[in-house]
Amino acid sequence: MEQPRRYPIGIQTFSELVNKHYLYIDKTEYVYRMAHGDSSYLFLNRPRRFGKSLLTSTLHAYFEGRKELFKGLAIEQLETEWTPYPVLHFDMSLSKHADRDMLNRYLHSILEDNEKRLGIEPRDTVDVNVRLKNLIMDTCAKTGRQVVVLIDEYDAPLLDVMHEEKDLPVLRNVMRNFYSPLKGCDPYLRFVFLTGITKFSQLSIFSELNNIQNISMLPEYAAVCGITQEEMETQMDKDLDVLASRLELTREETLQQLKDNYDGYHFTWPSLDIYNPFSLLNAFSEGRLNSYWFGSGTPTYLIEMLKRFDVSPSEIGGRETMAEDFDAPTEHMTDITPLLYQSGYLTIKDYDGFSGLFNLDIPNREIRIGLYRSLLPHYIQGSKIPGNTVIAKMSASIRRGHMEEALQLLQTFLSTLPYAGQPMQEAHYQQLFFVVFSLLGVHVDIEVRTTLGRVDMVMRTADTLYLVELKLNQSAEAAMNQIDLKQYPERFALCGLPVVKVGINFDKEKRTISDWKIEQ
Repeated sequence: MEQPRRYPIGIQTFSELVNKHYLYIDKTEYVYRMAHGDSSYLFLNRPRRFGKSLLTSTLHAYFEGRKELFKGLAIEQLETEWTPYPVLHFDMSLSKHADRDMLNRYLHSILEDNEKRLGIEPRDTVDVNVRLKNLIMDTCAKTGRQVVVLIDEYDAPLLDVMHEEKDLPVLRNVMRNFYSPLKGCDPYLRFVFLTGITKFSQLSIFSELNNIQNISMLPEYAAVCGITQEEMETQMDKDLDVLASRLELTREETLQQLKDNYDGYHFTWPSLDIYNPFSLLNAFSEGRLNSYWFGSGTPTYLIEMLKRFDVSPSEIGGRETMAEDFDAPTEHMTDITPLLYQSGYLTIKDYDGFSGLFNLDIPNREIRIGLYRSLLPHYIQGSKIPGNTVIAKMSASIRRGHMEEALQLLQTFLSTLPYAGQPMQEAHYQQLFFVVFSLLGVHVDIEVRTTLGRVDMVMRTADTLYLVELKLNQSAEAAMNQIDLKQYPERFALCGLPVVKVGINFDKEKRTISDWKIEQ
């Protein structure tokens, strides 16, 4: 009987993955390309849990010449020499939430780990940069071969203090000091590879290392991390049938559900669609669809940054920008776009070669729902639990075409929330509606232009287009009159769906919906 497939959830060591027969999506062709390219200093940034650590571990095994681990993989047909090199491997992910002294102690610790692994006797020094220089030179002298340096999550110590004027410069100087020998040790180095989530300016971290090639947006490395449609349908062919059975869906329906929830990433353009590997593998492992990637890390910092940059929920997606404005250093950013893109909350959806403008948007349903669910408490000022329950009920009502019932649910819920002093401007309720209706899993736009004005909100379900006008301390009748006066429905006459007009009024005193009108 065939053994059930083992999925590498949280497995970041290539040798363990191979030896224990976990599923491995073959990325070794990229490893060969990286090792034999024009540049021997490479940098790659990708969102968290996208496979950067496994890629680094795969490079480690390859450069150690462990040919037996690569049997049956693409690189077996490409590599002929399998020359072993000494490898220094530094994992910076464990150095989060550290002050200067803690960070220095951690750097000494990982240097000591590498010294012991390679049998290098440390020299007497208190400076991490000198210790790294000595380690590189002594390793090269002992083995007679150039050294490979792999640095995973290079920016981990800096992420928590990215926009703190006091702590960031201090920790940044520690890391700059640690990395500084990489320039002077060039004759002793065969290959240097760094990964991270964000892109810090070269001057701030690698002040003298001016020969790093950033491969993050190169088309030939678009799928170096993540899982493509082709990889899933070929290397996970049987897994798809098993998952479809567990979900009680057809194979085609299962593929569509996976695409809607976890696909949609592009790190260059044009690019194959890239699936979030963490969410995809968890879905196959558990046999159900869930918010795995978003749920694995509470985006508290992201929510705070959205507030700091005064970004409303409806402004997160649909951004048009130049590459240098989003594939850019994050420590001095004046706009949140670089952080949203590099952290994986936005991705490239289109590109205009004439203007050079990229369209950035939320990748998929998992990220969209996760983001708006995290933002909901800011607008309802109450417990998330009853809010989520109401939204689930509203979603069921909307799917049945019962807008009246959905608005009754929202009216009752809002009337029970405690007073919390939040602003009672019309824009606040517009954003509240945007978040709530986005959580229903339908497509929502606000401030949609027409020839005579702007529709407050346009909501599209599978079978209906809703035009929603919001008023504060007026009346639903006034809202409906504006829809008719501005002839909003004419703008959407060719959309192919029946158009339903919805006028809604909020009562400032009661702090909820007072009345509404719904017309075909």
